[in-house]
Amino acid sequence: GILCKVNSVMIPGVNDQHLVEVNRAVKSRGAFLHNIMPLISAPEHGTVFGLTGQRGPTAQELKALQDSCEGEMNMMRHCRQCRADAVGLLGEDRSEEFTTDKIMAMEVNYDLEGRKAYQAVVEQERVAKVEAKKEEVATLKNIASDIKILAAVATKGSGLINEHFGHAKEFQIYELSTSGAKFVGHRRVDLYCQGGFGDEDSLETVIRAINDCHAVFVAKIGGCPKSDLIKAGIEPVDEFAHEFIEKSAIAWFKAYLEKVESGEIAHTIRGDAEIRQGAFSSEHA
Repeated sequence: GILCKVNSVMIPGVNDQHLVEVNRAVKSRGAFLHNIMPLISAPEHGTVFGLTGQRGPTAQELKALQDSCEGEMNMMRHCRQCRADAVGLLGEDRSEEFTTDKIMAMEVNYDLEGRKAYQAVVEQERVAKVEAKKEEVATLKNIASDIKILAAVATKGSGLINEHFGHAKEFQIYELSTSGAKFVGHRRVDLYCQGGFGDEDSLETVIRAINDCHAVFVAKIGGCPKSDLIKAGIEPVDEFAHEFIEKSAIAWFKAYLEKVESGEIAHTIRGDAEIRQGAFSSEHA
């Protein structure tokens, strides 16, 4: 009766092909979720793979493997490889303060009514997002196209495009097709805005991280990064600020297909993108 998630680390040339078989095996044994994550192989981490020059996968290699396993079982797409087991500040481990015995002895003030009220708000937001997406997907019903593209989204959460480009530390990635908008992962990036000024070196790393995307949806973006993104072939989209992600992405994609159909633009295949090395961390682990 316990839900089980299986973690696998993708190592190109070692287990990338075999993980498809692993995926089938863990599903047959009742696993609920499979998380295939990229190898962290930067030499500075001192691991065997890092010291022997074994590379990690690219963004498209990871996505292709996850896509090939998706039909077998639920795939976890939102893993940030974070220190989810850590307690306290980095360098100040507080795990001994929260042992099982100590937690069991704690008095917990459980606010049931407050929790129910919060759940009601979350459910209301969820229904609104689902309905908005459903309405927009319906507009694609009679459009025949095999085109699939990726789009990056700057968001603080709540399913909204509500983050300034320069303030984003990561982007959510969606695959857009005539089936709708499908979340396929995260891309962590260096912060572009530093003390009110844009960091051009950081912008280069952002572009490399979302290089396989045709567009990036933001709440706001400055003139300089907008120009550089366009030069890199990535369209900055700020017209859907503070609107639902999936509804907005589908609306933009429909317009994209119409431009391709009319000959206004030519559909191109984007290149690959980099996955930033290292586990996700912040001031607090």
